[in-house]
Amino acid sequence: MEEKKKVLIFGVGELQRSIIDRAKKMGLYTVGIDPCADATCKNCVDAFEVVPGQDYEGHCAVIEKYGIDAIVTAATDKPLVMMARLAEKYGFPFYSVETARWSTDKFQMKERFELGGVPHAQGRLISKVEEAEGLVFPVIVKPRDNSGSRGVKLCRDKNELQISIDEALENTKLDTVLVEEFIEGPEYSIESLHHDGKSEVIQFTEKKTTEFPYNVELGHIQPANISDENKQKIREIIAKIGKVLNFENCPSHTELKVNDRGVFVIETSPRLGGDYITSTLTPLSTGVNLEDELLKISLGEAINPSPKAVQYSGVRFFSFKEGSVIKHVPNEEFVKGWPHVVDFSFNLQKGEKVHQITSSLNRYGHITLIAGNRESIDDAFEKYEKAILEKCLND
Repeated sequence: MEEKKKVLIFGVGELQRSIIDRAKKMGLYTVGIDPCADATCKNCVDAFEVVPGQDYEGHCAVIEKYGIDAIVTAATDKPLVMMARLAEKYGFPFYSVETARWSTDKFQMKERFELGGVPHAQGRLISKVEEAEGLVFPVIVKPRDNSGSRGVKLCRDKNELQISIDEALENTKLDTVLVEEFIEGPEYSIESLHHDGKSEVIQFTEKKTTEFPYNVELGHIQPANISDENKQKIREIIAKIGKVLNFENCPSHTELKVNDRGVFVIETSPRLGGDYITSTLTPLSTGVNLEDELLKISLGEAINPSPKAVQYSGVRFFSFKEGSVIKHVPNEEFVKGWPHVVDFSFNLQKGEKVHQITSSLNRYGHITLIAGNRESIDDAFEKYEKAILEKCLND
């Protein structure tokens, strides 16, 4: 243990499984910290500690106990402020506490966007329907301090507003929620790195989402079909985001929409993207492993990522008709031998009814593919999803 550099990984759930594996492959001693005593991946790390998320002294004790050299997390916003506070105390490469607070409050983020000239969806705070004067419907109602589409809902008129507000308030620690203008157009995420004073876009990701009122991500494909002109606009916007939010020593995952009026940022976060975007799709499509780059940044090592067009990669989360009954459960053996398949999971049981997908937490399986061109990956997704649907629902 004394010979290895030691990295403290915040969160030891499924979202952190991949970065734990990458850290171990780099020869690092992994210490996992989580408020949950039965965290999914607690047996994947070399050492595991249970510490409540807001226990600053408890976190400090773990850092000093193990002689931690670096701190990282993946695909979650929850520990970012705590991590920034610890980085400030112990001198770890990270961004400021101020940046972490701006980035974990979607309203403060919008205020920074205004200052930095970042085009974005306009929004305001609200706590009850009586404060809706002047709203132009439809609007998006969302918690200010949560992720994974939890509590996010499209509201078409004033009659739906209080229900949407109440649902968002159930998913926040704050007493107000964000009501945001609805931006038309396809949605994308941008995977970037911020280091040595520069912001670098690594990949453009195209999204597929559920139908409204919920807007949960059902799939991603890289690289996205975006014009060269819009890609350049997006690179300039990412640079503005990095500057106004003071992103440094971090990746970022930025969600935006593109339409005839331009590019509009929905939100951003100085952390790795989830949904296998960072852990699986980006390495497959660019040759750059953002988890490796983040680990190097966290250790104070130089990075020089060189993204290139390798192949198309994509993930699709299954979405069956609500109320359908699962007749057969497909397993990895079912898809074995199918061309293009990288990964597969299915989490419903035989006889179980299909529930409505309302956030990323209650999706029930996925399939990940690679292909040499966009037509091949689109065709494969269509063919395989149909085959899996028929397997699950037909007698």
